[in-house]
Amino acid sequence: MSKHKSLTQQSKELEKRLLAIPEVVRKGVQPALIKGAEETAAIARALVPVEEGDLKESITVTEPGHTTPAYAEGGGKRTASSNQALVTAGNENVRHGHLQEFGTVKQEAQPFMRPAARLVKPKAQRRISRAIGQAIKKAAEGKA
Repeated sequence: MSKHKSLTQQSKELEKRLLAIPEVVRKGVQPALIKGAEETAAIARALVPVEEGDLKESITVTEPGHTTPAYAEGGGKRTASSNQALVTAGNENVRHGHLQEFGTVKQEAQPFMRPAARLVKPKAQRRISRAIGQAIKKAAEGKA
Protein backbone atom coordinates (compact mmCIF):
# COMPACT_ATOMS: atom_id res chain seq x y z
CA MET A 1 0.00 0.00 0.00
CA SER A 2 1.34 3.35 -1.05
CA LYS A 3 1.69 6.37 1.24
CA HIS A 4 0.33 8.62 -1.47
CA LYS A 5 -3.31 8.62 -2.37
CA SER A 6 -4.51 8.90 -5.90
CA LEU A 7 -6.14 12.11 -7.06
CA THR A 8 -9.45 10.26 -7.19
CA GLN A 9 -9.10 9.18 -3.56
CA GLN A 10 -8.05 12.67 -2.51
CA SER A 11 -10.96 14.17 -4.43
CA LYS A 12 -13.46 11.81 -2.80
CA GLU A 13 -12.11 12.59 0.66
CA LEU A 14 -12.24 16.33 -0.01
CA GLU A 15 -15.80 16.05 -1.32
CA LYS A 16 -16.84 14.15 1.80
CA ARG A 17 -15.29 16.81 4.05
CA LEU A 18 -16.86 19.67 2.08
CA LEU A 19 -20.30 18.05 2.22
CA ALA A 20 -19.92 17.70 6.00
CA ILE A 21 -19.20 21.40 6.52
CA PRO A 22 -22.80 22.69 6.57
CA GLU A 23 -23.88 20.25 9.30
CA VAL A 24 -20.65 20.76 11.23
CA VAL A 25 -21.08 24.53 11.04
CA ARG A 26 -24.70 24.30 12.23
CA LYS A 27 -23.69 22.18 15.21
CA GLY A 28 -20.60 24.28 15.90
CA VAL A 29 -22.47 27.58 15.86
CA GLN A 30 -25.39 26.53 18.08
CA PRO A 31 -23.61 27.18 21.41
CA ALA A 32 -22.71 30.69 20.21
CA LEU A 33 -26.30 31.32 19.12
CA ILE A 34 -27.67 30.16 22.45
CA LYS A 35 -25.17 32.23 24.43
CA GLY A 36 -26.09 35.35 22.46
CA ALA A 37 -29.79 34.70 23.03
CA GLU A 38 -29.22 34.15 26.76
CA GLU A 39 -27.30 37.43 26.99
CA THR A 40 -30.11 39.23 25.14
CA ALA A 41 -32.72 37.71 27.46
CA ALA A 42 -30.71 38.72 30.55
CA ILE A 43 -30.46 42.33 29.41
CA ALA A 44 -34.15 42.39 28.43
CA ARG A 45 -35.04 41.12 31.92
CA ALA A 46 -32.92 43.90 33.41
CA LEU A 47 -34.59 46.57 31.23
CA VAL A 48 -38.22 45.43 31.37
CA PRO A 49 -40.51 47.57 33.57
CA VAL A 50 -41.53 45.53 36.61
CA GLU A 51 -44.86 45.88 38.36
CA GLU A 52 -45.68 42.29 39.19
CA GLY A 53 -42.71 40.60 37.54
CA ASP A 54 -44.80 38.38 35.29
CA LEU A 55 -43.49 39.90 32.06
CA LYS A 56 -39.90 39.68 33.28
CA GLU A 57 -40.34 36.01 34.14
CA SER A 58 -41.92 35.29 30.75
CA ILE A 59 -38.78 36.28 28.82
CA THR A 60 -37.35 33.00 27.57
CA VAL A 61 -34.76 31.59 25.21
CA THR A 62 -35.86 28.92 22.75
CA GLU A 63 -32.95 26.80 21.56
CA PRO A 64 -32.56 25.46 18.00
CA GLY A 65 -35.18 22.83 17.23
CA HIS A 66 -37.42 23.75 20.17
CA THR A 67 -40.76 25.58 20.17
CA THR A 68 -41.54 28.92 21.79
CA PRO A 69 -44.19 29.15 24.51
CA ALA A 70 -47.77 29.62 23.32
CA TYR A 71 -48.72 33.28 22.81
CA ALA A 72 -45.11 34.44 22.73
CA GLU A 73 -43.92 36.49 19.73
CA GLY A 74 -46.83 37.04 17.43
CA GLY A 75 -49.46 35.13 19.37
CA GLY A 76 -48.57 31.59 18.39
CA LYS A 77 -45.94 28.94 18.73
CA ARG A 78 -42.85 28.98 16.55
CA THR A 79 -40.15 26.36 16.20
CA ALA A 80 -36.60 27.62 15.97
CA SER A 81 -34.65 26.25 13.02
CA SER A 82 -31.27 24.60 13.47
CA ASN A 83 -29.53 27.96 13.04
CA GLN A 84 -31.75 30.05 15.33
CA ALA A 85 -32.08 30.78 19.01
CA LEU A 86 -35.17 32.85 19.78
CA VAL A 87 -35.79 35.29 22.64
CA THR A 88 -39.47 35.85 23.36
CA ALA A 89 -41.58 37.63 25.93
CA GLY A 90 -44.99 36.34 26.86
CA ASN A 91 -46.82 33.11 27.47
CA GLU A 92 -50.37 31.86 28.02
CA ASN A 93 -50.80 34.17 31.03
CA VAL A 94 -48.69 37.14 29.97
CA ARG A 95 -49.74 38.75 26.70
CA HIS A 96 -48.76 42.40 27.11
CA GLY A 97 -45.07 42.47 26.18
CA HIS A 98 -45.74 44.17 22.85
CA LEU A 99 -47.73 46.88 24.62
CA GLN A 100 -44.74 47.66 26.87
CA GLU A 101 -42.31 47.49 23.97
CA PHE A 102 -44.22 49.70 21.53
CA GLY A 103 -46.67 51.60 23.75
CA THR A 104 -50.34 52.38 23.26
CA VAL A 105 -52.46 55.46 22.85
CA LYS A 106 -52.64 55.72 26.64
CA GLN A 107 -49.17 54.43 27.55
CA GLU A 108 -45.77 55.52 26.35
CA ALA A 109 -43.47 52.84 24.97
CA GLN A 110 -41.01 51.27 27.40
CA PRO A 111 -38.82 49.20 25.09
CA PHE A 112 -36.79 46.37 26.56
CA MET A 113 -36.35 43.75 23.83
CA ARG A 114 -35.05 45.95 21.00
CA PRO A 115 -32.49 47.76 23.20
CA ALA A 116 -31.30 44.41 24.56
CA ALA A 117 -30.89 43.07 21.03
CA ARG A 118 -28.98 46.18 19.93
CA LEU A 119 -26.63 45.93 22.91
CA VAL A 120 -25.83 42.24 22.41
CA LYS A 121 -25.75 42.10 18.60
CA PRO A 122 -22.12 43.15 17.89
CA LYS A 123 -20.62 40.79 20.45
CA ALA A 124 -22.92 37.95 19.44
CA GLN A 125 -22.07 38.42 15.76
CA ARG A 126 -18.34 38.24 16.54
CA ARG A 127 -18.86 35.09 18.63
CA ILE A 128 -20.93 33.46 15.89
CA SER A 129 -18.35 34.35 13.22
CA ARG A 130 -15.59 32.80 15.33
CA ALA A 131 -17.68 29.66 15.87
CA ILE A 132 -18.33 29.34 12.13
CA GLY A 133 -14.64 29.77 11.36
CA GLN A 134 -13.61 27.20 13.95
CA ALA A 135 -16.22 24.70 12.75
CA ILE A 136 -15.14 25.07 9.12
CA LYS A 137 -11.49 24.71 10.10
CA LYS A 138 -12.22 21.53 12.08
CA ALA A 139 -14.27 20.11 9.23
CA ALA A 140 -11.55 20.93 6.70
CA GLU A 141 -8.99 19.21 8.90
CA GLY A 142 -11.26 16.18 9.21
CA LYS A 143 -11.61 16.53 12.98
CA ALA A 144 -15.37 17.02 13.00
